[in-house]
Amino acid sequence: MSEFRTVLTPKKQENQIDYQSKVMLFGSCFTEHINQKLEYFKFDTLPNPFGIVFNSSAIYTAVNHCVINKVYAQADLNQHGELWFSFNHHSQFSSANLVQTLAEINSNISKAHQFLKKATHIVITLGTAWIYRYNDTAKIVANCHKIPQQKFTKSLQSIAAITNDLDGIYTAIKTINPKVNMLFTVSPIRHLRNGFAENNLSKAHLIAAIQQHVSQQKDCFYMPIYELMMDDLRDYRFYEADMIHPNATALNYIWDFFKARYLSDKATPLMKEIDRLQKDLQHRPFNRNTDAYREFRLHLDEKMAKLTAQHPSIKF
Repeated sequence: MSEFRTVLTPKKQENQIDYQSKVMLFGSCFTEHINQKLEYFKFDTLPNPFGIVFNSSAIYTAVNHCVINKVYAQADLNQHGELWFSFNHHSQFSSANLVQTLAEINSNISKAHQFLKKATHIVITLGTAWIYRYNDTAKIVANCHKIPQQKFTKSLQSIAAITNDLDGIYTAIKTINPKVNMLFTVSPIRHLRNGFAENNLSKAHLIAAIQQHVSQQKDCFYMPIYELMMDDLRDYRFYEADMIHPNATALNYIWDFFKARYLSDKATPLMKEIDRLQKDLQHRPFNRNTDAYREFRLHLDEKMAKLTAQHPSIKF
């Protein structure tokens, strides 16, 4: 029977992720989707210590500051309106309280530094090759923080510049963690505000740069998530109403691909057990004040306690 679509078949990757792994993630909002799945199954992860960032230069800055355990001071921040913020961070770190902003930024960097030293896998998702430079400093920013657009200069990063960022990320991480494996991917979310042709050009630059980088390193790998969305699913029924973001069906399909390719088969039995417990935890009874529900909850607590005793790193 003919197959009326092009199917991307997952092949097992080397150095797979299991329940002894520590996975750190940097990059675009698609990174958050992968992390949510890993967190659901109780893998040990730390996502986006600088918040969601889209371009390779911003990711390089985030990684480098985590590696050196940089401590931010007031001079590293800017103020717009009532909010203090960092051009290196997502707006989730912004606040009207200078001390609070610095405390949250520095706390995240400190945690990331410690995690990075023990990480087994780094997942980096690039979103776009379009960058914005703040005119006052000529530095590339991670987020414009709703500052007027005329304060920035927009440009397309060259393949060479992106490759240089990826090489810098690799070198920085290896100074404190020589054994870590790195997975690179391109976000399947299209940045159509830049234009259709401009988005394709951007994604092409990202893919070319990643391929140049991973071809030179034995412990770096490319995850074809962009290709999975564009060439395998390839249908608007796999998108949200905005026709840009993958919907739940697409994300589950991508997760199944990721799981088949990058997760160890040894993790499967425990994943199934955790999935059953998670579904039980999501159960919403009509009435909690019944003997039946109290018995259900007692058995659930016992099962979670037993699993946690067997696997101390897993917490519910």
